[in-house]
Amino acid sequence: MDKELEEKNQGWWQVSRLEKSIFGVIIISSFLVIFFGSKSGSLQFLFQGTDKRIGEKEKLLGGLLSPDFDDHTCVARYKSSLYRRPSRFEVSPYLVQRLRQYENYHKKCGPHSEFYKNAIEQLKSGRNVESTECKYTVFAQANGLGNRMVALVSTFLYSLLTNRILLVEMTEDSQNLFCEPFPESSWELPSDFPIKRLAWEFQRESPESFVNLLENRSISLDANVSAESLPPFVFFDAWSNAWHIHSRIFCEDHQKIVQKFTWMITKSDCYYAPALFLYPEFENELRELFPAKESMFHHLGRYLFQPANPVWEMIERFYQTYLTNADEKIGLQIRIVPYEPPPFEKVYGRIIECSEKEKLLPEVGISNFNNSELNPTKRTAIVVISLFSEYYEKIKSTYYENSTVTGELVSVFQPTHEESQNSFVQFHNQKALAEMYLLSYCDKIAITAMSTFGYIAHGLAGLQPWILRTLFWQIPKPGPVCVRSMSVEPCLHSPPFLECKPNTTVDPAEVVPYLRSCEDFDTGIKLFD
Repeated sequence: MDKELEEKNQGWWQVSRLEKSIFGVIIISSFLVIFFGSKSGSLQFLFQGTDKRIGEKEKLLGGLLSPDFDDHTCVARYKSSLYRRPSRFEVSPYLVQRLRQYENYHKKCGPHSEFYKNAIEQLKSGRNVESTECKYTVFAQANGLGNRMVALVSTFLYSLLTNRILLVEMTEDSQNLFCEPFPESSWELPSDFPIKRLAWEFQRESPESFVNLLENRSISLDANVSAESLPPFVFFDAWSNAWHIHSRIFCEDHQKIVQKFTWMITKSDCYYAPALFLYPEFENELRELFPAKESMFHHLGRYLFQPANPVWEMIERFYQTYLTNADEKIGLQIRIVPYEPPPFEKVYGRIIECSEKEKLLPEVGISNFNNSELNPTKRTAIVVISLFSEYYEKIKSTYYENSTVTGELVSVFQPTHEESQNSFVQFHNQKALAEMYLLSYCDKIAITAMSTFGYIAHGLAGLQPWILRTLFWQIPKPGPVCVRSMSVEPCLHSPPFLECKPNTTVDPAEVVPYLRSCEDFDTGIKLFD
């Protein structure tokens, strides 16, 4: 029996799709009603994911998604969020309006349009022009998938606020990850773009960076400077370790010059979106876009990131095979850094300490059979996301060898255990994205401190996670082993300190009342309501 279960777990990526036809779903669902009873919360959730009578508002996430797509080109677009509980965050009508406006703008100015071709010729000519029609932000992908995704949301928001077209350099390892987010156009940077290998080409020392252009007197802060006198493009270095150096880009006089460039190349590995609140010209519009400040990543992440069909097939296979009948799903993300990792037993002990303190995982002990008889059908699924299998094996053994105090039935699953992070391998990234989504389908989520992977999962879910604070260090940090986040937003680990006036440095958390220190990184900032 154990061998059969092991073979089933190892082969789930290759299993054929379970949902063959609407008729098949109806037959299976009817059987589950008879077998499990009509009070099963998980069964109601199954209907949420498969019922074709879902209303347009739910299908389009309250207007976030455009209806102008073919369902078959991206199966997940109108389906992936139906596996989650409904969002508690309303979508602002103004956000819907701005997204539709942006989509029309992208269609007009995107790849292969006449405006794009003219802008490319301008770039090749080595000069900037006074362009009032189309301006562009080119995003260079770097670092792991989680870092890329939080940075991409930030860069899209910046593009939305500054009326720029977002184009993404698609490396081999990022192919077949996401569906196109904008109808009748593409966000992929065409392969004939004259500058290659952007992530490697541009570094902090690059002379094209905005700060270096200023320091080398290649440009000035004169507001009356003509666009034609500027270089053909500017590099915005939003890399996490460069923020304190490049923070001046959010000063008003600097931003006015940046907006004169037709082409901007951006490289980032962090969630710099909260820093956009520091620029007064952006703040009022951001308030209209996101009345609930902590919904920013939640809305934009669900808008931009729809898994491509190969990834969605993995997600749906796993969910339908292992999670469909669970009344409660608990996600546990365990991220262990490769350098000086703490011993397994120490990390596992901290996880259990957190669970006992916060009542996260079902309690084991002497079962009260009276309670079990009162609730015989409650099933809890624990999804362990980790590069390593030891934590999954230990938790699975615990619930195999012990009863739960409540009598509930606990199953433990782990989709993969890659042993090491291979961010430059396409299939590794596809599986990582699938696991982010599976984690986001859980009812309770615990993540490792400072993990962008975990940020994305709870951000998509719209849930406040439990943060495991001490998994990175050999010696535990002072304070509780885990805390409940007060916001669903990711953390910006390296915030800028504004130096817009000589000899004056401003702490962002002191300027904007809804920016506060992160629970998992004291010097970081995040949005709160």
